[in-house]
Amino acid sequence: MSMAPTPIPDVSLTTGGTQTSTETGSWAMTTHSVIWSTNTGRPTHRIVREKTEARPALVSCAVVAVATLLCAANLIDVYGSAGAWAAAAVPAAVIGALIAFAGVAPSLRLWWQLFFLVFAQWIVGPVVCLNDTTIGHVIPSLDTLRLGWRETFGSFKYLIAIEPPVGDAQGALLAVWTLCLWTAAIAGFFALLDDPRWSVASIALEIATMCGCALLGTADGVARVPCGIAFALTLIVWLSWRMRMFESGRWISSLVIVVLAAAVAFGGCLLLPAQRTILRDHYEPPLSPNDYTSPLSTMRAYIKSYKDTTVLTVRGLPEGTGVRLAVMDRFDGNVWNLSDSRESRDSANYTRVGTSIRNDAEGTPFTATFTVHDGLGDDWLPLAGAATSVRFGDEKNAESFYYNVGTDSGLLRDGVKKGLTYTESGILPNEPNDKQVAEAEAARIDQPKADDVPNEVGKLASATAGGKAHGGEAAQQLVAMLREQGWFSHGLGSDYQSSPGHGNHRIAQLLGGEMVGDSEQYASAMALMARELGLPSRVVLGFLPKNEDGDISNARTQTDGDGTVIDFTGNDVTAWVEINLEGYGWVPFYPTPKETKTPDDDQNLTPPNPQNLVRQPPLPLTDPLRDETNTTSQSSFGGAEAAEAPEPSKWAQAGHVIGQVALYGSPVWIILLICGAILLGKAIQLAMLRKRGRPQMRMASGWQSIAVLARQSGIDAHGTRREQAHQITEQLKLDPTAMQSACRQADYATFSGQDVSDEQASAYWKGIDELRAAMLATLPRMRRWRTKLSLRGVRQMKPVDVTVGYHKAEATDAQQSGPRRAGESGSADRKHTKRRFSHARH
Repeated sequence: MSMAPTPIPDVSLTTGGTQTSTETGSWAMTTHSVIWSTNTGRPTHRIVREKTEARPALVSCAVVAVATLLCAANLIDVYGSAGAWAAAAVPAAVIGALIAFAGVAPSLRLWWQLFFLVFAQWIVGPVVCLNDTTIGHVIPSLDTLRLGWRETFGSFKYLIAIEPPVGDAQGALLAVWTLCLWTAAIAGFFALLDDPRWSVASIALEIATMCGCALLGTADGVARVPCGIAFALTLIVWLSWRMRMFESGRWISSLVIVVLAAAVAFGGCLLLPAQRTILRDHYEPPLSPNDYTSPLSTMRAYIKSYKDTTVLTVRGLPEGTGVRLAVMDRFDGNVWNLSDSRESRDSANYTRVGTSIRNDAEGTPFTATFTVHDGLGDDWLPLAGAATSVRFGDEKNAESFYYNVGTDSGLLRDGVKKGLTYTESGILPNEPNDKQVAEAEAARIDQPKADDVPNEVGKLASATAGGKAHGGEAAQQLVAMLREQGWFSHGLGSDYQSSPGHGNHRIAQLLGGEMVGDSEQYASAMALMARELGLPSRVVLGFLPKNEDGDISNARTQTDGDGTVIDFTGNDVTAWVEINLEGYGWVPFYPTPKETKTPDDDQNLTPPNPQNLVRQPPLPLTDPLRDETNTTSQSSFGGAEAAEAPEPSKWAQAGHVIGQVALYGSPVWIILLICGAILLGKAIQLAMLRKRGRPQMRMASGWQSIAVLARQSGIDAHGTRREQAHQITEQLKLDPTAMQSACRQADYATFSGQDVSDEQASAYWKGIDELRAAMLATLPRMRRWRTKLSLRGVRQMKPVDVTVGYHKAEATDAQQSGPRRAGESGSADRKHTKRRFSHARH
């Protein structure tokens, strides 16, 4: 036979044998009630602790230091190596965390912490980051302090103005030092405040620092996903610990929190765009090719004025190595010039670089010193191979140096002047042999379109090499034809008449009239012919160690002690062609005939007629041309065929619509998932409050859920339960009967000392559910959803057995007041004990 749960009656409190009741029959507001004696009207909060515990503070500072280093990890590849980055980032983050930890001692707070920050920024920082300027690598000199002050701010400009890696020169490390020091110190200060809600400010600062480092970093970064996951996990677990929500003793809940944190971190990393926004790409506009004349058009001036004059001396360069000045990949019909865009690795992509240059070339390393003499007065800087670093003696020249990794060429904005000396470290790329070139396919890259190309170019290219199976073989065939059929002349002095220039008119004359010219015309002609065959091509202007025939000669390089030296004259200025072959990159080709092959007046200088050559079929197109009807978006169906074209089914249309919504509405699903997670978490929390603990605890938690729901809806509910019930019913216009009954039952279960059964607790929670539903029903729709999704007070909803401390206080009162009479000092002691306990509980 089952029995219905016995309802909890409205009771009164008996003290000293005398029963005192309130106006409504409740004991909650009697003058001897614990609730009455602690009714202060509103809660109080303290922001800063008078005394901070050392161990939790040390844990928080360590977390802040680790999070700061994870933020600054975005700058590792900017500096070029983890060692250079760590030399400044690690000590700065540790020192900043220790400055924050100094706040544990009240005597060191604020002013002393600020002094430590200033000292670390402008004394310790310059010593670490500008160590070469110090005295004995320990004591800062005047230059150390002066440069430290200047580069504290200038280092950020240096980071975004220089193409990575920037190295550790010119105080570049002061940027990461400043970020790590101040972030760790300020975030640590907020992390040590007594109110754990201030920890959110620490996290916000760390996130802002991570964003700032990402803007200063590169598009790729270093270990972006692992660093992002570690950053999110560290801060989520630490915040849970600070909010008293992470209980390591309950391993199931701890595991759930860690798994959810990892999922959120990993999902957040996946949602990041593949390409970052980098300040370096927007800080300074790229060099405009319109500011420079075509480097190729100045070639004949070198030969005319400085043919036998040494214009450049290079020491330490391997024998037979050429030096390049400029690379051009855009033909506008008149000249070859730099591209007019800043596409990746094109000829106009010159950027400022630091002490080291990131280059993925493979070959023979070298270090060479260049000395410029009279005759080189342009902006193009002579360089060999693929540079890994270029160092100048003058800091002004270093600031005006720009490098193009795609073309391995450099320039000085202030111009190349006589007496300029600089040292280049680099790699001479390995070049394939003739057999490897012949078997290589042409690479597929995007290049600017060549404009106004003469018809003779395409006809002769197709007739010469149009049927070759491989791109490398076709390039070799073009070189052989030009060298065999062509004649050499600069057109200067007593030379055979040869017009200058390399535009469409001059190339048409070369290929359709007399095939006479120098490397300026032959390089231009071959590059255009290669484009007609689908081969990526560009023209290079530079110095070659030539012999009398114009071929590269190792004999031009002389031995100087343990090194080498070579003097380049104006006659060594030459143009050649580079073709991009699959697997080998840009391979040089030299189409100019021997310089000793000069024409006589009685020789036939006419190039071969394409009509008389055995025309070879063109290379098969890899991507067949589209049909004209498809190109013009016209239907290939006509008449009845078009009418009979099947329409997509309704299911297909619906699937298409659903797919579009899922694709373009993905942020909506993310928001819904977050809202669903909040609702699920709050439902789980209510279920735990309903089931966990003794019946008295569960009933106290039931009323606690009412009070928290009221605060989440915007109601200012404070004070005792009776006052909270009055405030809720008055502001929501509810029937006060059920609310007051729930209030009295919670007070009875908490303070009466009587046992409460599980059935009574379950019945009480049913009433709580009805009250919560009634409260939500009175709210407008938008306010109701805001209440359901609000996280205010969620941390306070924990099953705490408040009756234990109360009954201990009752027992202590009874023992101490035994020999006293009712109404004497025993009552006052009991009243004081209850007041202390109730104040701590509230």
